[in-house]
Amino acid sequence: MTRIFLTHNRAALRHYYGDRAFKLLSELGDVRFHDSDAETTADDIVQQAKDCEILVSFRVPPVDAALLQALPNLAAVCRVAVDIRNIDVECANRLGVLVTRATPGFGASVAEWVMGVMINLARHIHTASAVYREGRMPTAFMGRELRGATLGIIGYGTIGQYVANLARAFGMKLIVNDPYAKLDAQADIQQASLDALLAQSDFVVCLAPATPETANLMNIERFEQMQCSAYFINASRAELVNEADLLKALDHNLLAGCALDVGSARDQMPPLPLASHPKVLATPHVGGLTPEASEHQAMDSVRQVRALIEGRIPDNNVNAAFATRARDRFGITLPQA
Repeated sequence: MTRIFLTHNRAALRHYYGDRAFKLLSELGDVRFHDSDAETTADDIVQQAKDCEILVSFRVPPVDAALLQALPNLAAVCRVAVDIRNIDVECANRLGVLVTRATPGFGASVAEWVMGVMINLARHIHTASAVYREGRMPTAFMGRELRGATLGIIGYGTIGQYVANLARAFGMKLIVNDPYAKLDAQADIQQASLDALLAQSDFVVCLAPATPETANLMNIERFEQMQCSAYFINASRAELVNEADLLKALDHNLLAGCALDVGSARDQMPPLPLASHPKVLATPHVGGLTPEASEHQAMDSVRQVRALIEGRIPDNNVNAAFATRARDRFGITLPQA
């Protein structure tokens, strides 16, 4: 029987994997997980998954070279997310370990979070609510409508397209900056340079992937290009934003405010110096945390494990040509490198 280990602890298993996917996975082999309230460490995995052939990977801990080398029976790592930067794929290639990723299942969830925080920022809902909850009579919090406002979307992938569709329903004007996007058939969306997008937008949402090209994309020079009445929203990754510069921009009133679901703190959460700023609406990396989004990606891992056990190459693999251990263990036929 195939031995499968989920790196999720109890809370992560409950919130990010779910009962249905766990039940189906358990029908495929001998399934274990980190049965603890504590966050899983590399040492935990080495001790508990030494003989396992498949690792179903949560975002912590990283599956680095040291961990891969400590698991001699490991044939495949199935990441329950699109982002595989926490996996040393080059080392996996050398060892013959197959790596797979999930398909985007969180587009609607994160897009709805973006719209929610835009409304919140525009109407000062969290600020007014906090004052009133304390028994104080709030001053007039004059808001603004999304209708007629300009939304700048940096990165027009799955989430960006969901956001655009929702923003249309609010009557917003749309500007996109994405060198890889094809918008010819969408007459209501303007493709613009980043400079133009920042200068014209009332709301700027950062949704581009984290790559060397986008590292520190938003820095003090970029924030200075924005209108002082504009709001900045990051639902992508911390690497795209110079957080010290963002704090400086808020302190110097270069922005009206911002919303963050990601940052450089543990588990990709916004750091407390930013999260506690009075102009910031911060959430602890929960934009994609809905049952629908979590189950979508968990079910991808179930399908990938099933494919392996049945001797097939799983969809959404990233290195099948190097997966000699998966070939030897499951009898799959490798493509040419």
